[in-house]
Amino acid sequence: MKTTRCNQKLIITLGEGYDGSLKHQPEIGRSCQKDEVFGKETTPVFVFILSFLSILRLLKIVVTTTSHYSSRAATLSLPVQQECSSPSECSKERSNAPPVESGPPGTTTNATLLTPKEFTFSNLISKRAPCNLLVFGLQLQYFNLSSINAGGVTLFLEDDPYKIRQYKEDSNGTRIYKVQYQKPAKNAYKMLKHSKENPICAPRTSLLQQSTCKLALRNLPQVYQLKWDVVLVDGPSGEAPGRMTTIYTASVLARAGKTTDVVVHIHSTIEKWFSWEFLCEENLVSAKGKFWNFRISDQSNSTKFCTSEKVQIE
Repeated sequence: MKTTRCNQKLIITLGEGYDGSLKHQPEIGRSCQKDEVFGKETTPVFVFILSFLSILRLLKIVVTTTSHYSSRAATLSLPVQQECSSPSECSKERSNAPPVESGPPGTTTNATLLTPKEFTFSNLISKRAPCNLLVFGLQLQYFNLSSINAGGVTLFLEDDPYKIRQYKEDSNGTRIYKVQYQKPAKNAYKMLKHSKENPICAPRTSLLQQSTCKLALRNLPQVYQLKWDVVLVDGPSGEAPGRMTTIYTASVLARAGKTTDVVVHIHSTIEKWFSWEFLCEENLVSAKGKFWNFRISDQSNSTKFCTSEKVQIE
């Protein structure tokens, strides 16, 4: 400890270094005599000050460390579906998030979490349960629909084997089947034009398995034997192949029942084209976020999909 004697008056100068230790602060511009001595009367005070500063420094380290690990633990424990103040906020968060890996290393899909507003389509299933529910596509939030539809039949059709291995069938009537889609999205325009020019693509529900329309899915397992109350189209995932065939097939299947709700997850212009063409604006009952709900009633004998033309192909 250094003491400085100036004008017969003892002045103690202390300073705290960047590392928390006490250091002497020299006085500039003054002529003083310095003695390297310890004041006997001031020693207990200095010991108290040193102890107090050490305790403060220790508390600071503990608080900082605890705060860091608490925030990290909170981040790791976030649920799969987060509540957002608005759909736009959820959309912004999803756009800034990394792609979700749903296959072997090197493969990704455009699977995204649904906002609370979008997932309200589950209320439709709650009202109609127990019912026959057909889902093109499979992800965690959709798998919960089988619990909502307890006592009914829930059938998932998925083309990603990695997803299929993640989920198991249960005793509540849930079934999962692997399917293949071979129509690339780049051919969407040609396929839409083909359907408009060929009568074989008319909504003939009884001939779907024998149809020669390029949009018809003829080899779906356990699909043609039932009349479906709700059909959800959110597959195949990714950009290629496209969803032209699943939207068309869903529209034909919907006309086999008395009243069928078809819900389409709109990702691109392709889904919009084919929804307007085969599910029709006149049947649109709601649109929440990217989910469009079409209700098709009493059209089993119809020879065309829509009463008015909405998509023009030249």
